[in-house]
Amino acid sequence: MAKEECKALLDALNKATACYHHLVLTIGGSADSQNLREELQKTRQKAQELAVAIRARLTAPLRDRGLGAEERAEFERLWVAFSGCLDLLEADMRRALTLGTEFPLNKPLRPLVRTGVEGGAANVAARALTARSLRHEAERGFDVEDLHQLEREILQVGEMIHDMEMKVNVPRWTVQARQAAGAELLARPSADVSSMRGVSVEQRTGPCDLSKALAATIFSAVLLAAVALAVCVAKLS
Repeated sequence: MAKEECKALLDALNKATACYHHLVLTIGGSADSQNLREELQKTRQKAQELAVAIRARLTAPLRDRGLGAEERAEFERLWVAFSGCLDLLEADMRRALTLGTEFPLNKPLRPLVRTGVEGGAANVAARALTARSLRHEAERGFDVEDLHQLEREILQVGEMIHDMEMKVNVPRWTVQARQAAGAELLARPSADVSSMRGVSVEQRTGPCDLSKALAATIFSAVLLAAVALAVCVAKLS
């Protein structure tokens, strides 16, 4: 039961980490706004909550010396996957801190990257005013406070990773996968593969025969026209 719960939590952490990664890539772009910064804050906090819950559920079984070898191997695989998620989360949080510092919302040190904007100055200004009227005004100092909070959270994640390595010693290179790389691609039955090949061959054979027949017909017509033209020329001469 604990193992299935850990798998469910780890799956949720994977999704939250992937979502945060995609959101971080939009900082400083044309879609950057307070809505984006708030979504980044909620997503990373959700990921940290999941990380704390997973760490508590994985640490106890891995420190239990009476755990069976098969169960321990499964928990070690989950632990390695969990450690990888935390490493990616920490790297994206550091990237978000750098980009957020370079592109503040209210008093930008440099203009945001406006991708896809074309036209003269008047047209660009009109579009900017229209877009600004559609979103709410950013709270003053929100991004500055969020960056300070992000710095603290980066330290917390780093401390979590260090604490995990001190409590549970699971070298990543000692954990073996349950199946070979790409095994899911080879799991398709051979009968299905052969039938698909037969269908593809039949699909290619039909159009190929028609094209050959059409080419032969055109060649025969051209040959007959050439013979008739030669006969006419011979009679006129």
